[in-house]
Amino acid sequence: AADTGRLKTEVDPGRAGFFIDGKYVGPAANFKIARTYEVAPGEHEVRLVDPRYQEIVKKVTITGGKKTVLKETMTALPPAKPPFGKLRVENADHFAAVYVNDRFMGHVDEFSNFAQALLLNPGTYEVKVVPLNGSPVTKSVTIEADKTVIVK
Repeated sequence: AADTGRLKTEVDPGRAGFFIDGKYVGPAANFKIARTYEVAPGEHEVRLVDPRYQEIVKKVTITGGKKTVLKETMTALPPAKPPFGKLRVENADHFAAVYVNDRFMGHVDEFSNFAQALLLNPGTYEVKVVPLNGSPVTKSVTIEADKTVIVK
């Protein structure tokens, strides 16, 4: 539509989850080079979330027919301490959001094969996979040190 504005991101790290008005739209890097995200004119809340960094929440004002660029560098948090178990997540939507105990952790494609997993301390977690289109999947999982759990 001609009255929407476009939002482009230049975010470090690019894998940070990009939320507009509380809705997950994908990893920030998806909107970096050629792609932009169409947004209605007016003020919007933008959140950048990565479990290894401090969350960033900003208000952006979008003007119809114009491109707005969001430039942010996130601040790293101290690394988690072992022991760790591994969580793998598989879903047809590679950009589906992955939440652990309601905290955004990334998207499916980051945790979906034998070489990739989310390291978690042993314990029981609620894992929620939310595709961009389709029904969310919620499972309770128990993570044990040096073992891998797969959520499909």
